[in-house]
Amino acid sequence: MPKPRAPSATAPRADVTREQILAEAARLFRHQGYAATTLRQVADAAGIKAGSIYYHFESKDQILGEVLDKGIELVMQAVRQRIDALPPDATYRQRIAAGIEGHLYGMLHYGDFTSANIRIYGQIPPAAKKKHRVVRRAYAEYWDQLFDAARVVGELRTDASLAVIRLFVIGALNWTVEWYNPKRGAFKEFAAQITMIIFDGILQHDAVVKATKKKDNRRKSS
Repeated sequence: MPKPRAPSATAPRADVTREQILAEAARLFRHQGYAATTLRQVADAAGIKAGSIYYHFESKDQILGEVLDKGIELVMQAVRQRIDALPPDATYRQRIAAGIEGHLYGMLHYGDFTSANIRIYGQIPPAAKKKHRVVRRAYAEYWDQLFDAARVVGELRTDASLAVIRLFVIGALNWTVEWYNPKRGAFKEFAAQITMIIFDGILQHDAVVKATKKKDNRRKSS
């Protein structure tokens, strides 16, 4: 019988090189923008010849598309892992809190990929943007379904649209990648603070109640 072929020695290296190109492109896109970043710069940063990029990618647009998709996919993976790890009887407050922590983890631990989604989205060519919208829409729908389920069981307020809630929450979480400083505290503590603010606001509950009652009394007496 013929001997089985040995695994190709070039395949793993090709995969490593491809990931290295994406990582360096994400870093350059984040700090320089899409238009100012050249394929030669990406190749130099990845430690390969400029022409070698075309062995892995057809164009800069393709690299951009994969960088953007990867940013969303890494965040979605972190969110799903945390929510799926919860027990079946977890409340939706616990599920949303797990999702918030997962989103923050993905944003902050894969900063070049995720920040590129924020900083250069307006620079994306129309064709690349159209393809990337599929991935963005899938992630948005995941959160919409989570919020909708929370509303059905009475755990989410009903006086605001789900789209506005999702845009507010995800928008607030996204920008942490631009200002979060890990030297100022542990990630878990930071995530807990963000979750608390999203759930409970920034005002003391008792103070809000007192202010509301005082306002009502003034209206009644006027």
